Amino acid sequence: MPLPSSIPVLIAGGGPVGLTLAALLARQGVRSLVVEADAAYCTGSRAICLSRRSQEILGWVGADQPLVGKGLGWVGGRSYWRSTEVLHFRMPSEPTQRFAPMLNIQQFYVEEFAHRAAQTWGDLAQVQFGSRVVAVRSGAQGVEADIETPGGRHTVQATWLVACDGGRSTVREQLGLQLQGTQYDGKYVIVDIVQKTARPVERLAWFDPPSNPGSTILMHRQPDDVWRIDYQIRDDEDPAEAVKPENVLPRVQSHLRMIGEDAPWEPLWISIYNAKCLTLPSYRHDRVLFAGDAAHLVPIFGVRGLNSGLDDAGNLAWKLARVLDGRSPESLLDSYSAERVHATHENIAYGAKSTEFMAPPNFAFRLMREATLRLAASEPAVRPLINPRQSSPITYAGSPLNVPQSGRWASELAAPGAPAPEALMAGPGGPLHLSRLFGSDFTCLVLGEGPLPQAVRELAAHGLAVVQVDPDADLHGQVRERYGLATAGEQALVLVRPDGYVMGRWHGLDPAPLLAALTTHGVSA
Repeated sequence: MPLPSSIPVLIAGGGPVGLTLAALLARQGVRSLVVEADAAYCTGSRAICLSRRSQEILGWVGADQPLVGKGLGWVGGRSYWRSTEVLHFRMPSEPTQRFAPMLNIQQFYVEEFAHRAAQTWGDLAQVQFGSRVVAVRSGAQGVEADIETPGGRHTVQATWLVACDGGRSTVREQLGLQLQGTQYDGKYVIVDIVQKTARPVERLAWFDPPSNPGSTILMHRQPDDVWRIDYQIRDDEDPAEAVKPENVLPRVQSHLRMIGEDAPWEPLWISIYNAKCLTLPSYRHDRVLFAGDAAHLVPIFGVRGLNSGLDDAGNLAWKLARVLDGRSPESLLDSYSAERVHATHENIAYGAKSTEFMAPPNFAFRLMREATLRLAASEPAVRPLINPRQSSPITYAGSPLNVPQSGRWASELAAPGAPAPEALMAGPGGPLHLSRLFGSDFTCLVLGEGPLPQAVRELAAHGLAVVQVDPDADLHGQVRERYGLATAGEQALVLVRPDGYVMGRWHGLDPAPLLAALTTHGVSA
């Protein structure tokens, strides 16, 4: 398909973030062009852990079934000091949850499933592989981009450009922008190998293992009998030498032998990585927006990289769609930057703590880590200090879209700015997870029993999805408890944004303050 001369949204970068954004925009009826330098999906496992929140976002475009069908879900992990187990952790999980807390799956599968999802909306999402954005001219009214393709250079006019082109972003370079923050010196070799195993799916970590003294080793099982292995190299090792197979394979073999994995194996992919805690101060620059690694780089420890990028896409898609069709002013996109920069700062804070434990930056940190590990072997109270702090959804505290709440609520899980809590309720065809209702439109949850007032029913005419959850539908009392109702007979309205975040909640069933809040914040449905 030839490149269009103009497009509402040009997406630079066809990795998982860019392709997911294209699918989300297509679901909103927005045309986009994705330009990806690689000729096809990525090679190597790269990002491998998808959080429950990321699975929900991909579920909005129908990619959840292939993800869950292919991926390996897990709920916890183990850490060892030398050969002694010092931590066995489990993430919050319950049988009624729709998704596992974490899902291991290679990045190229995420790209494939997001791309397939985008294609279900016909030509709304065009993907151009083997091409790259090489020049950007941005202004207040739009963006002009030069794209290098196998057939020559083309110029495309875009109303908006979203840079999802990774840590070495060409778009960021074209605009003269630089990431700010900290880069750590410690380096990790990343290895994918194929080997059959009967071990359970969990996150495994070894500190100073006998197989590789002085190193730290991480292991994750993946689909297709693949192990992902990350191990730290010494500060005085040459990175170019460290990734040569003759240096990598003996270390891998030594560790596999130590843990009793003696089945035949072979390497698939080798790379190297060092932790970075970097971000742009703002993710909006005129008509150019940044997402994923083009906007921020966070350490692999705690698996916040890809997951934060998918959250960028989930936050941005509905706002961009509303601005393009004139339902909201451009200033709505400033809230994208405010919310996601805030989320990045939180992710960096957690990621930095994990990095300083996994790869101590100096002697003092190494000394404290060893003391912690020694004590953890015999003192359970110390073991939480080893917890890797896995990725979890960020609450948008202080978001300009949050509506101040009044009155007392029994729980703050569903306070404005928080991700709407999951709950299992009765649906017309059987049990239904509440998260299935989010991802496209504003949703008004009507909590409590009894007939709906006419004014509440008329909210549908304002473009809101109105969902009543009465006590009979609240199968396990999760809605009442998690959304803050103090008594069984209490009634309330909860406004949930298209990205599954709570915007506001009100006691009683008067929709007037809800409608006023939509108008005030420039997001009237």
